[in-house]
Amino acid sequence: MGFLGSKRSSMKGQKQPIFIPLFLRFSVLFLCFSASVAHNDEEVEDEREFDYNENGAKGPHHWGDLKKEWAACKNGAIQSPIDLTNDRVKIITKSVKIEKNYKPAESIIKNRGHDISLQWPDHKAGSITIDGIEYVLLQVHWHSPSEHTINGKRYALEAHMVHKAADPNVKSGLAVSALLYEDGSPNDFLCKLISNITDMTDEVQQRSMGVTDPNLIEIDGVEYYRYIGSLTVPPCTESVIWIINKKIATVSKEQVHTIREAVHDYAEQNARPVQPHNEREMELHSPNS
Repeated sequence: MGFLGSKRSSMKGQKQPIFIPLFLRFSVLFLCFSASVAHNDEEVEDEREFDYNENGAKGPHHWGDLKKEWAACKNGAIQSPIDLTNDRVKIITKSVKIEKNYKPAESIIKNRGHDISLQWPDHKAGSITIDGIEYVLLQVHWHSPSEHTINGKRYALEAHMVHKAADPNVKSGLAVSALLYEDGSPNDFLCKLISNITDMTDEVQQRSMGVTDPNLIEIDGVEYYRYIGSLTVPPCTESVIWIINKKIATVSKEQVHTIREAVHDYAEQNARPVQPHNEREMELHSPNS
């Protein structure tokens, strides 16, 4: 019998040290925990994990019960979207224009099942600066009907341009610029995407869009509502800076129908219900007020 055989024979009947498997077990748990924390500020992309059926088990009223990491969807105090009501809005007459530094970059379009998202994967599409802090543009996606309302009015469509702070130590690590659309003329930017959206109807997939210029989305940042809220999809992360363009864009009914059909969520809509204000301060930044 060789050396290995002798060694195995001599160890029969002896208890193996338990610190090694325990160490490995705790290492795996730690890594899993770290991964969940690291991604807790990102939107969930898997449509199977939640939906918009308000009467269903995975609908908006139950998001906070589906996963412990999504508890803010149920227990959060500053959730989004909200109604931007005139009598609650503090008017700021010396508006500070949001500094945009967007630039054309390679992009991909995704049907994520719950929305259509245009993403700049290399984060080379530029950024915006808010209060001297730079937020890098990640992606834009659309909700229909609009998630935010103004004096109770819900619009046909809403775009969310999602940004992440370039400095990871910034407390408000996410900033979302929103644009509301009302029924009217076709939207020029969506015209460039619509054929690709149609081709992805009911299919969770992605494809290259080549170089796309985010400046064409029409968010000017001159007059805007501002408040602190949350992501409007799980994990409903809070302390998100919301910048909502006061100028309303237009979109055709055909374009809205195409976007709704592509994601085919419950009742062909993908908008979270309006959340409580909870005495939050909202501002209207307008140099003309």
